[in-house]
Amino acid sequence: MELIHTSAAPGGALQVAGRGSEPRGGEFLTFRLGQEEYGIDILRVQEIRSYEQPTRIANAPSFMKGVVNLRGVIVPVVDLRIKLGCDSAEYNGFTVVIVLNVRGRIVGAVVDSVSDVLQLGREQIRPAPEMNSTVDASFITGIGSVGERMLILMDIEGLMSSADMGLIDAAR
Repeated sequence: MELIHTSAAPGGALQVAGRGSEPRGGEFLTFRLGQEEYGIDILRVQEIRSYEQPTRIANAPSFMKGVVNLRGVIVPVVDLRIKLGCDSAEYNGFTVVIVLNVRGRIVGAVVDSVSDVLQLGREQIRPAPEMNSTVDASFITGIGSVGERMLILMDIEGLMSSADMGLIDAAR
């Protein structure tokens, strides 16, 4: 696995807004899943690596691609494109793994590409839209606007620690 970029979080801390609270600004790592652009709290990002085929785990769900050895740590790798129902999940030169620190556990998230790091002020973030019960939008914390760009802000910690992922013990 080739190291592409390690990330430090200078300056802004982000408090993730939950349902019913006012979204707050901060620094977001932006990435693409299909045609959509997402943003996650930069403080959850440990590093960004090129995609390497993980070792498959038997009977794992389709979105769980397997595990990789990251400097002696066995890291589960989740393909967010499959987990979130994107139309296709092609593996090419732009495909990367965002290595995350979620509740003290290291987890890899496969995305189509990483865009940049954006600083968003509170005035650039709108509350997440209300969805009907058939759409699970609980991981969406808000919608960011940067010029003509729309950015879906994601609670990556909430998504990765959800029960259906099976990655993080709920007691942590």
